Amino acid sequence: MITYRIEIADAHAHLFRVTVTIARPAPEQRLSLPVWIPGSYLVREFARHLSALSATQNGAERPVQQLDKASWQVRCEGRSALVVSYLVYAFDTSVRAAFLDANRGFFNGTGLCLRVEGSEALPQRLELRALPAGWQVGTALRPLKVNADGRGTYEAADYDELVDHPVELGRFWRGHFSAGGVPHEYVVAGALPDFDGERLLADAKRICEAQIAFWHADPPSQAGKAGKNARRGKAGKPPFERYVFLHNLVEDGHGGLEHRASTALISPRRDMPARPAKPQAKPDTSDGHANLLGLISHEYFHTWNVKRLRPAEFARYDYTQENYTELLWFFEGFTSYYDDLFLLRSGLIDRARYLKLLARTASGMLASPGRRVQSVAQSSFDTWVKYYRADENTPNATISYYTKGSLIALALDLTLRREGKGTLDAVMRRLWAVSGGGPITEADIAAALEHVGSRSFGAELTSWVHGTDDLPLAALLAEFGVAWTVDVPTLAQRLGLRVAESALTGIKVSHVLRGGAAERAGLSVGDELLALNGWRVRRLEDGLRVIRPGVAATLLVARDQRVVSLPLTLPADASGGVISLAASAGAAEPTLALQEAWLTA
Repeated sequence: MITYRIEIADAHAHLFRVTVTIARPAPEQRLSLPVWIPGSYLVREFARHLSALSATQNGAERPVQQLDKASWQVRCEGRSALVVSYLVYAFDTSVRAAFLDANRGFFNGTGLCLRVEGSEALPQRLELRALPAGWQVGTALRPLKVNADGRGTYEAADYDELVDHPVELGRFWRGHFSAGGVPHEYVVAGALPDFDGERLLADAKRICEAQIAFWHADPPSQAGKAGKNARRGKAGKPPFERYVFLHNLVEDGHGGLEHRASTALISPRRDMPARPAKPQAKPDTSDGHANLLGLISHEYFHTWNVKRLRPAEFARYDYTQENYTELLWFFEGFTSYYDDLFLLRSGLIDRARYLKLLARTASGMLASPGRRVQSVAQSSFDTWVKYYRADENTPNATISYYTKGSLIALALDLTLRREGKGTLDAVMRRLWAVSGGGPITEADIAAALEHVGSRSFGAELTSWVHGTDDLPLAALLAEFGVAWTVDVPTLAQRLGLRVAESALTGIKVSHVLRGGAAERAGLSVGDELLALNGWRVRRLEDGLRVIRPGVAATLLVARDQRVVSLPLTLPADASGGVISLAASAGAAEPTLALQEAWLTA
């Protein structure tokens, strides 16, 4: 048994104290802290926040040697219990690390719990006792002996399970609902006084019930049953006994991180539902609230697609280094396809809102020149050095496996449905059944597509996943009664640049897109645009009033305290605007039937 006691050393200094008790240590006991957290593919060096590490046996200090950036070794005498103590600085408000102040605490085990090497498969206990008055504990960890506030002892089967259950601490709102016959808990920290908890629970319940039905509507095949039911859930039931949402509200911020029986979420307070001033037959769903519901849907879908159904390379995590896979286009991208689709299918948004969200995704992909440079398979592999380290050149050199991956899912779904052989829904359930809800490869994905679609999809996977070709989305959507139109582009889109505008900073260039007029003119990131053809420009769009397409103009910019004059020609081609999607008027009955089946399932 390995036991971790987590205490608050100094809330104002943002310090947790962690005490690890190893009942039977090795003579040369190694301990290490993960360098990354599964689900967030970047080496984050959590050990940089650890300090004051010491070790004792029978009250006597034992020598500690640091071996590398995140590993230590303790020389033990005999087999009596080894007690290791250290401090962890916690002031990261994201869902990936740890946070502590006088009002709230939060942590992931990857940032606090040293891995006792050689004992990872042993049961692990977590003790949370000495907390400020009124504080509660929120976690999906299995309680061993806790009080009504959640203080006490929790247990995990092994180290992987221990660090896959984040913990929320503090005075928070807590609600409950049941979905698929399983209890769900929703913890909210930092809500405004008018927060409508009942509506949040009702919305989340609809999403959860729809997704449970999606994955478990049909009994899994015998190929997926053997030895798996006890661990992953039997037919009709989700693969967990209890699920917990841990939601922190902030002024600005948006994101989530999936876990096997919980998720950590962060979003703006303004996106939460507020109690209406007077009763409403059907409450309005703002754009912000729809974004929040999409986040909930995305992270919950990951309970199946990445936490259980996962890349074969993730069958066992290596916490000491990067874990590479080319399949994030499937695990993140396909999840991104289904997140908003489930909002529509569960009645939380209407068809027009869904198509608007889909159009936003398509516009984002087509506005990135990097789609011609990097495939989504490469994007998945390179995520460790590129996706989480975006800079001014990111749109030119990379493509998001979230964005293009979701549109590949759309293209495959529509192709399957158009050919009348099946659906992407059936492909997902086939993968779950055949793998037993476990690791898969790209060959497994290809086999499931072929099984459902009655033909090989090798050409599509080669072109769309491993190539850089654009997807035939406009043509496919037209066959489902959805019209694809391109809005009139802005001046920034026509020039191939992105800017930030404000009264204080003026018009500042944030990105210069590859192959555009701005790049040809010599514009650079950080330039402040001052004037066009001798006219002061305070809003970039106003520049259309003083220049003409195809006619050379003079652009005045401020760069590194110098004023620079650049030649600029506005392209005559006015393409490159934002995509709009809408249901086609007067579509034929067979087309409408295809659309209905796709969007309502």
